[in-house]
Amino acid sequence: MIRKIGMIGRTYRHANRYLEIIGVLSKHGFADIISRSRLESVIDFGRKIVFRKADPKILTLSRWERMRLVLEKLGPTFIKFGQVMSNRADLIPMELLVELEKLQDSVPPFSGEEATNIIEKELGKPVNEIFKKFSQSSVAAASIAQVHKATLLDGEDVVVKVQRPGIGRIIETDLEIMFNIAMMAEKHIPEIRFLSLVHLVEEFEKTIRKELNFSIEANNLERFGTYFQKNANIYVPKYYRDFSTKKILTMEFIDGIKISDIERIKKFELDPKVIARRGTDLFLKQIFEYGFFHADPHPGNVLVLPDNIICFLDYGMMGTLTKSTM
Repeated sequence: MIRKIGMIGRTYRHANRYLEIIGVLSKHGFADIISRSRLESVIDFGRKIVFRKADPKILTLSRWERMRLVLEKLGPTFIKFGQVMSNRADLIPMELLVELEKLQDSVPPFSGEEATNIIEKELGKPVNEIFKKFSQSSVAAASIAQVHKATLLDGEDVVVKVQRPGIGRIIETDLEIMFNIAMMAEKHIPEIRFLSLVHLVEEFEKTIRKELNFSIEANNLERFGTYFQKNANIYVPKYYRDFSTKKILTMEFIDGIKISDIERIKKFELDPKVIARRGTDLFLKQIFEYGFFHADPHPGNVLVLPDNIICFLDYGMMGTLTKSTM
């Protein structure tokens, strides 16, 4: 857990990151947030950055667009927080939800060489002894990891999820800062207290720590697959334990259509009504029958396969319900 004690020491230790956050907020026209939350008081020399003028071009955008740009600029931890909040229609204005959904595919990839180095270090072998083919270019990049296509020596097509280099250290620093900012905002801006920002950051911390351990995701995938193994309306990808660790995850390659891409769904003569009905049924089963549900079901994580079959990807964020809650 994030601790309140030692906050002053951590503030000075992360002074450069605080300055960066203050600078990004200023540039994007959020001097009011800095001032009202008294963020500039965190570090004495932050004031000169707080009061510099915002970028005029950026100010032509809506406040919600600028909020999304701030998260993108601040990097993986903040992007992930935005992605998590994009599922909270109970708390977030619709205009902001629309912007947060755009964060799903906006993270720049790291190099294929770095990915190769991580895989070889984790599995203890050269990549060419593990895979018949391995693509140096990623097919998807997210806040914590990116995905590469590969072919196993036996000819199976797979995807390899590789954790971002140094992401653990980055997240630890940003969590401390996010917690501090949330406390200050709740203390000094009364109208946002209903959001319970500190609680949201604490819950986010639990979630993202689990996501950093791909072994947990692998267990989630296997458990989810066990529940739905006899359900013909859903397909759960295979997981390759021998080619996975805490930092890499190898799964079956799935070629499907993003569930929000209605044009392609119709082009391939799939039925949106059937998909919607099946999707609803699958979620109800997850919640009311199994008490174990996919907690990050944004469109990038849900594909449609032939015959209107639904396939969930990314099992890093899962929710669990007790029997009494169900």
